[in-house]
Amino acid sequence: EENGHQNKRLKSNTDEEDAEDQNKKSPKRKIVLLMAYSGKGYHGMQRNVGSSQFKTIEDDLVSALVQSGCIPENHGADMKKMSFQRCARTDKGVSAAGQIVSLKVRLRDDILEKINSHLPSHIRILGLKRVTGGFNSKNKCDARTYSYMLPTFAFAHKDHDVQEELYRLDTETLERVNKLLACYKGTHNFHNFTSQKGPRDPSAKRYIMEMYCGEPFVRANMEFAVIKVKGQSFMMHQIRKMIGLVIAIVKGYAAESIMERSWGEEKVDIPKAPGLGLVLEKVHFEKYNRRFGNDGLHEPLEWTEEEEKIAVFKEQYIYPTIINTEREEKSMANWLNTLPIHDFNSSAVEMQTNNKNSKKSSDLEGSDGCGDDSD
Repeated sequence: EENGHQNKRLKSNTDEEDAEDQNKKSPKRKIVLLMAYSGKGYHGMQRNVGSSQFKTIEDDLVSALVQSGCIPENHGADMKKMSFQRCARTDKGVSAAGQIVSLKVRLRDDILEKINSHLPSHIRILGLKRVTGGFNSKNKCDARTYSYMLPTFAFAHKDHDVQEELYRLDTETLERVNKLLACYKGTHNFHNFTSQKGPRDPSAKRYIMEMYCGEPFVRANMEFAVIKVKGQSFMMHQIRKMIGLVIAIVKGYAAESIMERSWGEEKVDIPKAPGLGLVLEKVHFEKYNRRFGNDGLHEPLEWTEEEEKIAVFKEQYIYPTIINTEREEKSMANWLNTLPIHDFNSSAVEMQTNNKNSKKSSDLEGSDGCGDDSD
């Protein structure tokens, strides 16, 4: 196998044929890879075959799989040939500490080292496990846990003059943040928290298991906090809008009642927090683990042995990127300046049919009242 892998790089046709023969002798196996990556500079996780304009995480991953001899080159062009499936399709700029992909590969000696040697340092394969032949990482996933790291000055009331580096979150404000985040728990209709979903679309109903903000901490003279959210699945921009709405309420731009209203049928204008701080932390496979985790052939999809590597990767690549980008580009500070342009009361006013002017202006907004979902 090693000779075949080496020969594949040589130019002569004979050597390439020899390498292909070697590869055919190596059977393909269904596996999952545990991935961590910093998403800055990428247009999300999912590959757009034929579009080299927008680079994705999967572009780099597929290239490394081909170069390491794990998949033939034509499988890179048609990912269905290797039964490829990602667990979560992270958006532009979003990072991951525990992404899972499933695929069929030729198992090599030192396979992780070989794949990683062809990846940039901000993308790592941290673990590998064999899985059942019909395993699909997206369909078999029971839940996903995300974190969102943000500077705490985001929660400062709009009427207070705040110096960003000096701001420190007080206990009372943190308690209010957590009280609001807890309101998301359970099943709700989140049609207002994504785009292109109507209020009666059954797929807009999502189940949230937990959501809370941890204790603040100081990095590079600025205070940050991390919000954790675990849910069965999330729609595009859903988490960023959930957090954006809580920030708008805590800052005093929106009334608490807007949260309850947003789950109803009317269209509510909900701001979308920046993508920078969002990280896919972990994906959960409880049902699969119960059925196959201890069948003697397969391992449970738990990554306790890799936890230290995950923590080191976050400290080296994910947290510094979020902190440095926030300090240099001020993505949160700039976004907070856009909150006053949101009309958090428009839908309530629309209900008062006697107010013709507001009705007229709302009609002019068009069918998709969530103007902030344009990207």
